[in-house]
Amino acid sequence: MHYYQSCLEAILQHSPEAKVFCLVHKMDLVQEDQRELIFREREDDLKRLSKPLNSQCFATSIWDETLYKAWSSIVYLLIPNVQQLETTLGNFTEIIDADEVLLFERATFLVISHCQRKPQKDVHRFEKISNIIKQFKLSCSKLAASFQSMEVRNSQFAAFIDVFTSNTYVMVVMSDPSIASAATLLNIKNARKHFEKLERVDQGPSMGSR
Repeated sequence: MHYYQSCLEAILQHSPEAKVFCLVHKMDLVQEDQRELIFREREDDLKRLSKPLNSQCFATSIWDETLYKAWSSIVYLLIPNVQQLETTLGNFTEIIDADEVLLFERATFLVISHCQRKPQKDVHRFEKISNIIKQFKLSCSKLAASFQSMEVRNSQFAAFIDVFTSNTYVMVVMSDPSIASAATLLNIKNARKHFEKLERVDQGPSMGSR
């Protein structure tokens, strides 16, 4: 805790408006029926030590989805105009009649925003998609190729992943077979400029550098 307090002193001196995030790691080593209690105790200690700064805590483990969710939440909280982004993403999803649209941070492939119009069964799908794409990007880099876009289609749905803005990829999921791939790709292209304008509203550091 001494090291944590020294970090807080430096933050108070140089960045008093900074947001503080604490990951309480290796929660898988705690008995399942004790995890919530232990985490709340650690959270209370960290919040007390962090004053006058506000801290937000996450219980995490590398063996489940908690670490992915924590980092996605942190990136989400760092987006300056997130409400406008979510509203615009919702409008885009409705206009193109998509089942679901997701925005991924470009470097980490963490989900930073999504809009869902139809129920999905897999609650861990964001983490799974992120891991699949990151492994695919790694395979591309080994062949001196860069990942640009992907289309996956079967009899039930079509999914499109494409570079969207300088900081994001977009994923569009469609289940209407009457909508041609070319139409969806054109809609993504036309929406790109509008979302790029939203990113330029705030001229702070890019999400990929955080």
